Amino acid sequence: MESTLDKKALDTLALAVQEAGMYAKAQQQHISRSYKKDGSVITETDLAISKRIISVIEDLFPSCNIISEETLTPFSESAPYTFVLDPIDGTDVYSQGLPCWAVALGILNKDRVPVGAMISAPRWGIGEDDLFLRLDPGKEILINGQPLVVEGKKDFPHQITMGSSGQRLMDFSRYEGKIRIFGSSIIHMLSPVIYEHIQGCVNQSCYVWDVTASHAVLLSAGMLVEYVDGKPFIYDDDFLLHRRPFSPSLYVGTRACIDALKVVLPPKG
Repeated sequence: MESTLDKKALDTLALAVQEAGMYAKAQQQHISRSYKKDGSVITETDLAISKRIISVIEDLFPSCNIISEETLTPFSESAPYTFVLDPIDGTDVYSQGLPCWAVALGILNKDRVPVGAMISAPRWGIGEDDLFLRLDPGKEILINGQPLVVEGKKDFPHQITMGSSGQRLMDFSRYEGKIRIFGSSIIHMLSPVIYEHIQGCVNQSCYVWDVTASHAVLLSAGMLVEYVDGKPFIYDDDFLLHRRPFSPSLYVGTRACIDALKVVLPPKG
């Protein structure tokens, strides 16, 4: 039987993630960007949020693992849950002043299945600024405090989201729908769940912290994530512990939507 996480502790953690999002929003106009060794962008805000959220998790859930983009922490195979943190998903667009970024915290159970999420996107939303999405393990998805209802027909990809490298990797010769590119993997993968007229997503190679929170929401909403070659998407040691990006790209959507994407938008080659 899967262990449970204390509700009051999760409330405290949710508040910390929301506050981190508001802090990032307040800091955005003052940001100066720098670069990691791999060429990706980092800001002072990423580091400050990582330090804060890790401290809160360590205090509230000392028996659980933490994996953060910006901080290395110990990992125990016997831990009941693993929290996966992206202090700012979409740091590049964040550093340029754009609104499509999020503080994203995903939760994996002991079997490495995504079961929980807390996502703060305070300059994003549905007809308004601010989006906070919460999924406690075993509970319903809440969006801005209300139960999330997935609306719209989702079984054919008339409109999808995609990463900015999709034009290099996918074959568009048979696709006649619309593509939305926001600059955040978390928002890309969330979009089929939260937006009525977006049915699917094709997500290019990225890291565990870029997908875990949204993956949990998708599974809870009855949607799937799998590689474009049909193989199951799993959180193996290379992806989770060795911090290597997944490959190839991912399809996201209902079973019918993914099957349609395989036909109308296959990978090149």
